[in-house]
Amino acid sequence: MPMKASGLATEWQEIDRHEHGVGWIAYPDETMQRASHAIESDGDVWVIDPVDVEGLDDLLAEFGEVAGVVILLDRHKRDAAKVANRHDVSVYIPSFFDGVAEELDASVKRFSNALGDSGYRLHTVVDNTFWKEGALYNQETGDLFVPEAVGTTDYFHTEDRELGVHPMLRLFPPDALEVFEPTRIHVGHGPGVDDRATAKLRDALSGSRARTPRLYLKTARDMIFD
Repeated sequence: MPMKASGLATEWQEIDRHEHGVGWIAYPDETMQRASHAIESDGDVWVIDPVDVEGLDDLLAEFGEVAGVVILLDRHKRDAAKVANRHDVSVYIPSFFDGVAEELDASVKRFSNALGDSGYRLHTVVDNTFWKEGALYNQETGDLFVPEAVGTTDYFHTEDRELGVHPMLRLFPPDALEVFEPTRIHVGHGPGVDDRATAKLRDALSGSRARTPRLYLKTARDMIFD
């Protein structure tokens, strides 16, 4: 099982489908389980941290017309420019991102609060020299998009949990996530959480530090015996 696959994915996995959005994992067999999402508001579709797949445009067309592509983690440039150019729209990046716009071969727009008329607002999760991450939250629907700080793939959590904090953030989980009360959590690595989402987020954050040794041991064991 590769850590990260490449090439245009033809056998991708749909995840997180709901009335106003859908997600997909381009390479279901890769360890990183990179997840992408699309959200719809009044016929406008916003594509979040996309990894391109065969048939993506048909999937997006089910929800409306693409209004923009969003990058929520400075490392998640992925196929954002490619998808944006194909739909003749801009790539939207948080205003506090440095060095990302220059690496995108596409029109770029910065935003610091509301994402157009989507109903989603940007919140800063991590902002330091090495890591810049934003989250999108719709208070009306309870949908929360977190690209990296929490995830559902195996290397994010212990065996008895569904959601966990990123291994590099576990000792100091971001306080910014404590303010949300989501009904659904969409992550950048793995399928989302749509059952007891707020409780699972609280548990992931509060137990992050104590469970770190067990997670590191599990990850090391998986790397050795896989």
